[in-house]
Amino acid sequence: MANLSGTWLGTYWQQENPTRFEATLIQAGNSLSGNILDNNYLGEATLSGEVIGRKISFTKRYLIGSQYIINYVGTVSEDENFMQGEWRINRFNSGIWEAHKSNEDLMFELKNILSEQLPLSL
Repeated sequence: MANLSGTWLGTYWQQENPTRFEATLIQAGNSLSGNILDNNYLGEATLSGEVIGRKISFTKRYLIGSQYIINYVGTVSEDENFMQGEWRINRFNSGIWEAHKSNEDLMFELKNILSEQLPLSL
């Protein structure tokens, strides 16, 4: 089973117009949860879904501005650094999406910053 926990940078296309997004995913077993920040007026959304093998499916709900639930399905690459698929709101609104795992280890960076600020002994 793929391990998708971490930060992902991606793009989805709606009527041939690209929108960039950043997703932070948390995986526990087959369950997937997290947040997505779109580079558009709708902004932040939550997600919940599942991962089975290399197949991913989740729903996205914006926190403000839209009542639509967007369904995403896709496939994760063998190296677990890329995924792509299709999103769908209803039978008339759909498109494709893709995301790459970010190489930034934000927790590692935070721990380094904190260790530099704290004295070794009190």
